[in-house]
Amino acid sequence: MIKNRKNYCLRLLGILSVAVFLFTAVACTNTAATKEQSQSQTAQQTQYVPMHGDNIAPSDYADKNNWLALPKNINKLSKAADVFYIYPTTWVAQKGQYPIADIDLKMMRDGAKNTFQVQATAFETAGNIFAPFYRQLDADFLLSITDPVQQDKYTFGVPATDVEAAFDYYIKNYNNGRPFIIAGHSQGAVMTKYLLFRYLKNHPEVAKRMVAAYVMGYSVSKQELKANPHLKFAENADDTGVVISFNTEAPNLTIKNYTVLKDAVVINPISWTRDETEAPASQNLGSRLQIDGKFQTFKNLADAKVNKKRGTVVCSTVNPQDYFEPDNALVKFFAPGIYHMYEVQFYYYNLRQNAENRVKQYFNKTKNTQSDTKK
Repeated sequence: MIKNRKNYCLRLLGILSVAVFLFTAVACTNTAATKEQSQSQTAQQTQYVPMHGDNIAPSDYADKNNWLALPKNINKLSKAADVFYIYPTTWVAQKGQYPIADIDLKMMRDGAKNTFQVQATAFETAGNIFAPFYRQLDADFLLSITDPVQQDKYTFGVPATDVEAAFDYYIKNYNNGRPFIIAGHSQGAVMTKYLLFRYLKNHPEVAKRMVAAYVMGYSVSKQELKANPHLKFAENADDTGVVISFNTEAPNLTIKNYTVLKDAVVINPISWTRDETEAPASQNLGSRLQIDGKFQTFKNLADAKVNKKRGTVVCSTVNPQDYFEPDNALVKFFAPGIYHMYEVQFYYYNLRQNAENRVKQYFNKTKNTQSDTKK
């Protein structure tokens, strides 16, 4: 339906890719950015890569330059709730280069700014958006590690150190007691899970204010939920304090999807149910794609149906070849029919409405609780 997306802006989006534990990566061909990356990281390529448990100094989030997005007037916010957005990987290391992006790496920051417009804007009507820059791991680096436990050690090293520090700074200096949404895609989804499993577990008073966590483009498993009883997965469109997760595929796939965990729990992003009833494309409130550098809305583009066996959401109304990028930097991990890079875009306006609704439901429940207390 929608073809020839070879322009720069969509290419930047289209080469968002995933690897094991999977993070999205943007392969940018900008010569200046590549030169900067080479200069800033080649000298570091022989250095030790820190892991979880190492003494890792976080980036400085008192420095506003380390924030991708902050409201213009922190003291006079337009909305009663917040959104903490964590972007996917927006850079690819060159061969032999150090596999962690510097906090000020131009390629990463430029990619993050573009991805913000693609993804984070879906949530801008639900709350004031706060989004940090953070140091990220290169997906190819993780692919060389076959032990999942070892992968976790790197993932929860530098990237998680920064994200946790940013979230802690946000809570202590910017949040001011407001309810909040956490939203992340791919590597950002993995970082969202880190906050759920660790920070919110250790700060139950903060967890009480979480409206919802949108873990998009990476699974949440039954085992993870069992190990974290302070969390609950969403059951419908109205519940709050819940985790929401989905990965999108074409029908009848049998190939491995590196974003999907064993026993993944998933919800339909159109109907907000967990059964396998199909939500037709006619119920989709609108998809939003970047075409020739401009955002366009498409009605009746993407349907959605939960596949419990795969632990994914199936979209049957688009042509897999139209959403396959053969020049993708990690194309070997993305066969046609894995719609990882389009998950937010396919269900953009459903995500928007749902985030708005959950905020509304949160305040309704809070009001009712306060009313009952007075009685």
